[in-house]
Amino acid sequence: QVQLVESGGGLVQAGGSLRLSCAASGRTFSNYAMGWFRQAPGLEREFVAAISWNGGYTYCADSVKGRFTISRDNAKNTVYLQMNSLKPEDTAVYYCAAGRFGRSISSYDYWGQGTQVTVSS
Repeated sequence: QVQLVESGGGLVQAGGSLRLSCAASGRTFSNYAMGWFRQAPGLEREFVAAISWNGGYTYCADSVKGRFTISRDNAKNTVYLQMNSLKPEDTAVYYCAAGRFGRSISSYDYWGQGTQVTVSS
């Protein structure tokens, strides 16, 4: 089992920045690729970004490319999502997940509880 706890969400004005963190415990963190997903009210959970086990590969959704950056620190068992130039449409609950590298929800076996990000216009 892998336990994941997200933090860093909050309320920010459009154009602002936030950095989300996801701390992992349990099984060896570096065994897993990590992903970030988000879910806005009334919408399906969607892929945001993914990073391979050693950080060598990253992939972001087109909607956040150039604004969001995913990174990880295996020594700290933590994955990050740096979010810049935030837009109101980025408002959602953000989830981190551990599993296989990919953009599909089914690629990931373990999920955090989520952290709310609200971007005001």
